[in-house]
Amino acid sequence: MNPIRTDGGAPRGGENEDGAGSDGSATNGEHEAVESLEALGLSNYAARVFVALQKLGVGTAKQIHELANVPRSQVYGAAEELESLGLVELQQSTPKRYRPVGLDAARRRLAEELKSEADRAFDYLEAARRQRTSGETRDDVWTVRGREPASNRLIELTEQAQERVIFAAPDTDLVPTELVAVLAERADAGVTVRVVSESAAVRTRFEKAAASVAVSEPLDVPTADFNGRVLLVDRRVVFLSVAPPSNPTEETAIWSADTAMADMLSRIIEETLFNY
Repeated sequence: MNPIRTDGGAPRGGENEDGAGSDGSATNGEHEAVESLEALGLSNYAARVFVALQKLGVGTAKQIHELANVPRSQVYGAAEELESLGLVELQQSTPKRYRPVGLDAARRRLAEELKSEADRAFDYLEAARRQRTSGETRDDVWTVRGREPASNRLIELTEQAQERVIFAAPDTDLVPTELVAVLAERADAGVTVRVVSESAAVRTRFEKAAASVAVSEPLDVPTADFNGRVLLVDRRVVFLSVAPPSNPTEETAIWSADTAMADMLSRIIEETLFNY
């Protein structure tokens, strides 16, 4: 790569003949910037051209080619891609010259484009999900591993509640903020919501954040050695998890919905553990 010279021959900014910083940091940073721009939806050539234009300010295809090490024949296509995204302005001169938009504008445009692509993808996925004919088999018990995946499934199941919900957890670490909000929302919508915990911190958290949620201690339930979560929804959904004390984030959960198993477990748990 031949860097643009501004001093009669010496590479600018401490760059060597390969366009890298003398300590290699500039090259590493540039590669990371290119990779990040690719993650935001740009092609590799477009990302490299955009980075080069930040250094040039205004540049011709020849200058961009020399600085970005992009084949000159590919510079035009990359520049057109950037122009179509509103990231580059074109001057109809001879030769053509390109100028990048401001970084704030570029950030907004890429964020908008990323959101648009995400919306398009998830709109299709939602449509595909509605069209599916088989779905999750009704006889299955599903397993989820890991604290975050378990929390996500717990919240999704809670959102389905139409009549009543029982949730139990022994520690505030097992009560994500979003779950508190969802339980409060369901209670405000007329769903009977009950939170059971031997932890005063858990009970206080719900009492402060969700006045419409009934909070109580367990009744004669030996839960001191239990480090996991329980969720019952409408007597049609059951969620049970355990987390080893040595590594609480290694939570493992099982759940079932609209099955004979879910109905049976819900009845047993309600009657024997919560006297509900």
